[in-house]
Amino acid sequence: MAKKAIASLALLATAAVAMSGCAGSGSDDASNTIDGDIKGEIKVLTWRTDLVQDGTYDRYVKEFEAKYPDVKVKIEAVTDYATEMQTRMSTSNYGDVIGIPTIKPDQFDQFLEPLGKTSSFEDTYRFLPAASYDGTQYGIAWGGNANGVVYNKKVWEEAGITELPTTEDEWLEDLQKIKDKTDAVPLYTNYKAGWTLTQSFGNLGAITDDPDAPITLAEDKAPWTEGTDQYAIDSLLYDSVAAGLTEDDPLTTDWEQSKVLIGTGKIGAMTLGSWAVSQMKAAAEDNGASADDIGFMAFPANVDGQQYAVIGGDYNLGVSKHSKAKAAAWAFIQWIVGESDYVEVQGMVPTVKSQPLPEALTSFEDAGVELMEINPAPAGKEALLNTTADKAQIDLYGPIYRQKMVDIARGAADGDKESYFAELNDKWGAAVESVKG
Repeated sequence: MAKKAIASLALLATAAVAMSGCAGSGSDDASNTIDGDIKGEIKVLTWRTDLVQDGTYDRYVKEFEAKYPDVKVKIEAVTDYATEMQTRMSTSNYGDVIGIPTIKPDQFDQFLEPLGKTSSFEDTYRFLPAASYDGTQYGIAWGGNANGVVYNKKVWEEAGITELPTTEDEWLEDLQKIKDKTDAVPLYTNYKAGWTLTQSFGNLGAITDDPDAPITLAEDKAPWTEGTDQYAIDSLLYDSVAAGLTEDDPLTTDWEQSKVLIGTGKIGAMTLGSWAVSQMKAAAEDNGASADDIGFMAFPANVDGQQYAVIGGDYNLGVSKHSKAKAAAWAFIQWIVGESDYVEVQGMVPTVKSQPLPEALTSFEDAGVELMEINPAPAGKEALLNTTADKAQIDLYGPIYRQKMVDIARGAADGDKESYFAELNDKWGAAVESVKG
C-alpha cells in the first residue's frame, strides 16, 4: 500500500477544511510545554493499520509503558483515517494522541492542546511549520520524507552508469543506456494507479532552490515554461515517455507488482518519495533479490551544480484538547518521535535533528545533496495554490492532466509537448488573473 503517498503530497498542499463543533478555549499558558504527572490512560489513534497488524505497536506500547509504568496505552487503528477523523472531531471523543487531520491553523486551539512556543522546539525538531500557528506549536511530525527517485542500483550498474544524473539530459541518456544494455524498463510510470504520477510534484522547489515554490507557482501566469520547477517536473515525465523509455502499455501497470519488478531488477527507476524505499527493499528480499539493490537519488536537476531535495513531515502527532491525561499523551509523542525505532525502520527523515539520516538517504549526503523544507504560505495565501488550481480546472494534486500528458507523449492522444504546455499555461494564466481579481 502507498502508506505515505498522501502525506508526501500534503507537504505542498495548503488547503484546509473548516471544522465545526468541539469548540474549546485556548491553553492556560501556550508558552509552556504541557506539564503534570505522567500517568493515566491514553488512547492513541493511528492511520498505520499495518503497524497494528504486524505487532509493531504492541512492542512500542510495552517499551513505553516500561519507561512510564503509571501510563496505560490503548492503540486504535483507523482504516479510512482522514475521513473518519473529520467525523470524530465534531465530538469530544477523538482519543488522546492523534495524527492531526486537515484543520485550519487558526482552529488548532479548538481541538488540540498547545505544546509550547514554536521557537522553543526549533533547535530540536524539523517540520514544525505545518502544525504551528501564531508562534505556538500544536504537533510534532512522526518522521518525514524526502522527494526524488527510487532506483535499482544493480540495473544502473549493469547499464554502465557510474554517476547519477543531475540534469534531464543526463537522465534521458542514462535511461537509454538501461534500455539498450539491460532487460529492465528504464522508468516505470505506474500510470494506471494514478496517484503515482503525482509523486514528482513533491519536488516542487528543488529544481530552482525555491522554498516558496507553492506561492511562486500560484502567482506565475505561465509555469509550464522552461526554467520553472513545474516545467522541469512535467518535462522529465513527458520526454521520458516520448523517448520510449517507459513501460510499453501504461494502461496495464500494477502498483503492487511494480514493487516486485523494481526489487528484482525488472524496473530501473520510479519517481517516488523516500517513503517507498522500505517497501521496495522488502519486495526485493521477499522475491530472492537483495534489499541493498534499492537506492534513492535526488531529482535530476541542479542550481549551479548544487542539487536539492525537498523534505517534509508525515502526519503530525498532537494532544487532544479533551484528553484527561495530557502529560502522558505528550510524553508518548516525545518518546515515539525521539526514542522509538520508527524512522530508522521505515527509512524516514528523522524529526529529531540530531538523529542521523536513514541508510537509504546516506547517498544524498555522499552526493552533497542539500535537504530543504518548503516555507509555510504567508498569512492570507494559505489556500492560494489550491484556489488557483481549482479555477484553472487543473488537478494539480491528481492524475488526470498528467495521464493526458503521458497519452500525448506516447501518441495515444492529439497534440505535442509544446501545444499541451501552452494549453496548461493558458488555463493557469487565466486563473491567476481571476484570483487576483
